[in-house]
Amino acid sequence: MSVNLQELPHIAHSSPAVAAPAARRRWRIGSGWILPVAVLAIWEGAVRAGWVSPHLLPAPTDIVQTLIRFGAEGLASHMLASSLRVAAGFALGTVLAIAIGALVGLSRRAEGLLDPTFQALRAIPSLAWVPLLLLWLGIDEASKIALIAIGAFFPVYMGVASGFRDVDRKLVEAARMYRLGAVAMVRRVLLPAALPAVLTGLRNGLSLAWMFMVAAELIAATRGLGYLLTDGREMGRADIVLAAIVLLALLGKVTDTGMAWLERRLLAWRDTYDTAARG
Repeated sequence: MSVNLQELPHIAHSSPAVAAPAARRRWRIGSGWILPVAVLAIWEGAVRAGWVSPHLLPAPTDIVQTLIRFGAEGLASHMLASSLRVAAGFALGTVLAIAIGALVGLSRRAEGLLDPTFQALRAIPSLAWVPLLLLWLGIDEASKIALIAIGAFFPVYMGVASGFRDVDRKLVEAARMYRLGAVAMVRRVLLPAALPAVLTGLRNGLSLAWMFMVAAELIAATRGLGYLLTDGREMGRADIVLAAIVLLALLGKVTDTGMAWLERRLLAWRDTYDTAARG
């Protein structure tokens, strides 16, 4: 029995087992647009039909026109100012959180000494920090970046501490049997095992950094998306407020997508249900 080798590529590409993952990926991408498009269509129709006052809730097309009136240069300056503040605050909070979280996760003594205090500070709302930061750092950029760093610190700290604390004891014992040093054990055993929790903490910390940025830009800011929110409220312009919210959502989604991509790349070695489902 002879087999025509030229037909094999065609057979492989037309196989349902090969086409199914691609179809699932297309469905995941497309299905994510169903709810936003439906909400926008209902929103637009409700405003145009007069069911909702356009002064209180402008139509999506009116918000787009507001963004166009701002112009690319004006929007870019506000978005850049907010993005730089988030980047600086997130970097500062992350560095401190990784250092302290690793110490707490690896040392029972440090956990007993530090963790109760950080758990109490974690419960303080973002706006409660504003008066204190104004007294300590004034109304310049330092107070804004410090507030964003506080917001990013606690999710990252929790992720790092819990990740190192929950490493399987059998892995540590196996590493000791192979006589790995402290640095090698952290690099080869502890860090890979803790990495999923650490990356989840980083992703949550980045989301909270954007939330704290809005509170930070209420502190006498002259640029930024938080400033647009305040400016729109003072002028009674709901379209400006909603335009700023839309831009915040877009920037937050872009940065979260970047973190999700990094998480998938760094955790590609895991054999999980989600990995198999994406296959």
